Amino acid sequence: MTKVTDDREQRSGAAEPGRPPDDVRDAAEPDLPTSAGGGEPEGASEGVGEKKPSRAGRNLPAAIGVGVLLGAAILVSLFTVRYLFIGVIAIAIAVGTIELSRAFRSADIRIALTPVLVGGQAMIWLAWPFGREGALTAFVVTVLLCLLWRLPGGASGYVRDVGSSVFAAAYLPLFASFAAMLVPPDDGVGRVIAFLIVVIASDTGGYAAGVLRGRHPMAPSISPKKSWEGFAGSMTAGIVAGALSLAFLVDGHAWQGVLFGMAIVLTATLGDLMESLIKRDLGIKDMGDLLPGHGGLMDRLDSLLPSALASWLLLSLFVPA
Repeated sequence: MTKVTDDREQRSGAAEPGRPPDDVRDAAEPDLPTSAGGGEPEGASEGVGEKKPSRAGRNLPAAIGVGVLLGAAILVSLFTVRYLFIGVIAIAIAVGTIELSRAFRSADIRIALTPVLVGGQAMIWLAWPFGREGALTAFVVTVLLCLLWRLPGGASGYVRDVGSSVFAAAYLPLFASFAAMLVPPDDGVGRVIAFLIVVIASDTGGYAAGVLRGRHPMAPSISPKKSWEGFAGSMTAGIVAGALSLAFLVDGHAWQGVLFGMAIVLTATLGDLMESLIKRDLGIKDMGDLLPGHGGLMDRLDSLLPSALASWLLLSLFVPA
């Protein structure tokens, strides 16, 4: 699961001694020029003789290398035994859940990790043979287990911890179960690839347009480095990718692909902004450090999770299995 872009946001809290303020990952946008009020002047945080960071705000070669490896793993699973892709989803969500739990713990929030991990796997694997009914049944049982799991901890923070556990169960495995539901139809490989292609096109188009034309901040209070020009690039690339994907991969129509692309760009962008808010609230830079040049796995899943739901809904409507 790849993303070729990364934003840098200053965290709202104070920096640690001797360390510049942490930046927060975001999607599909580079640093805006300082005239737009979106970031530091170039070189402002660098000492004499230090290497100036790239406009992408990260180690781009490492990010590209990791992205290629992740993409290869996905393609191999799809073109060998396509149901292996559900296993890829399950592993990614388990890792993402652990990363999210650790991030919340930094703010003294305790997610009921065992019920969310076990229930999350049930949601994903039951979505394969039983569809929505399987995933939603597993989700409801997971919520009940979270309520019970936290009882021994007493009243202090009970609502906070249970609410966070339910949020984690919905945000990761429940959303991801809709990606698993793309696999079973006869054209499941095409559905999954269409979903991934549009998300990748959205990220790539946003990055390119932001680098070349980014001037006007889109959501300065959430992500000062995300621009309207970048969003326009995401929308353009997403529409083209959607039209081509539905016409050639799942026997749909180009006009359906246009709507599909628009919807996925919107959900991918909202997913990026939502995770930016989570990290800003927690005062952290990344959800983890598993992937060089990317941060944590959760930092790559942010745009994919809500887009999986939108993809399943629209593809079920446009191209019934």
